[in-house]
Amino acid sequence: MKRADRVSLSQTCRSGRVCAGENGACSQTMIDQIVTYLGSEADDLLSHTCGTIPKESLTLPGPDSVDKVFAASNRNNQVLRNLQQLLNTGRLSGTGYVSILPVDQGIEHSAGASFAKNPAYFDPENIVKLAIEGGCNGVASTLGVLALTSRKYAHKIPYIVKINHNELLTYPNKFDQVLFASVRQAWELGAAGIGATIYFGSNESTRQLQEISAAFEEAHRLGMFTILWCYLRNPQFKKDGVDYHVAADLTGQANHLGVTIEADIIKQKLPETNGGFKALNMEGSSYGKTDERIYTELTTDHPIDLARYQVANCYMGKIGLINSGGASGANDFAEAVRTAVINKRAGGMGLISGRKAFQRPMDEGVKLLNLIQDVYLCNDVTIA
Repeated sequence: MKRADRVSLSQTCRSGRVCAGENGACSQTMIDQIVTYLGSEADDLLSHTCGTIPKESLTLPGPDSVDKVFAASNRNNQVLRNLQQLLNTGRLSGTGYVSILPVDQGIEHSAGASFAKNPAYFDPENIVKLAIEGGCNGVASTLGVLALTSRKYAHKIPYIVKINHNELLTYPNKFDQVLFASVRQAWELGAAGIGATIYFGSNESTRQLQEISAAFEEAHRLGMFTILWCYLRNPQFKKDGVDYHVAADLTGQANHLGVTIEADIIKQKLPETNGGFKALNMEGSSYGKTDERIYTELTTDHPIDLARYQVANCYMGKIGLINSGGASGANDFAEAVRTAVINKRAGGMGLISGRKAFQRPMDEGVKLLNLIQDVYLCNDVTIA
């Protein structure tokens, strides 16, 4: 929308009409629900116009995303088919957006810590059932979870095998993503794609980068798409009470490293601050390289503009950005809607939300996943 025409959903759609769009209809109930969950931020988030990186510069998600981006790439036909299968599954089928259920926290955070709230998810089949019942495009989990259920479900929903993990049983705890599965194992169980994490900024990041680059090459050769969890990890990234692990400039560069090793989708935490490079270069330190225009021209402190910078670092949106849903808490539904609105309006591709969904009864988890999807199905939530 032009600046003069900017209005929020609460202003445009409270008349009781149905707001139609190319993906269907955005009902009054759906609109009121989004506005209610956003609360006092509704007008700001729904009517913001990005004045930094213009929307016209971006490649936006759509039904033809595979044709538009990957058909001209070096990805083989089987990768294209599996990417299209991902985009054609679940409630968001045909939109170009994705909603993925990730459950690898049994390794990353310990099974007890992850499943004590809802012990049903110790059973791998319930993880897959939640993804299907929740209308997700795909389910991402460990080799063990997906291998045990593959004959029953791998043809019903795209499987994404997370091949590396950090485990917290080693004493003292350490943070290092190590391979738990091979690309070949993922292919043999019928996976459509693989996922992996690199802890950029850590002492182990160079080894992880080399391992996952090789794994992505093999996955593409076998016809599977690739998703990279582009996370930052270093205790020095926290300065004076500010956590720069979620700074737009640092996470944006992590994204750019991720697309360089041919990740087909980037998973990143939603940015909450900025100026990571500047903070880490104080007191005579020399860390990385930056440019003041990142902070004066390419970003503002608005959450959509910060996320837009993350999208720009994914080859201007040609590689889709999915933001993570974060930990489960008291305001899961409101936080999920907020993250989805920011991601969509920034130019992102969707959400990957796990703990908010599986750390509650299945019917509530389905409701939360559907609520996220409703944001992407609502055509009145537009690119900023």
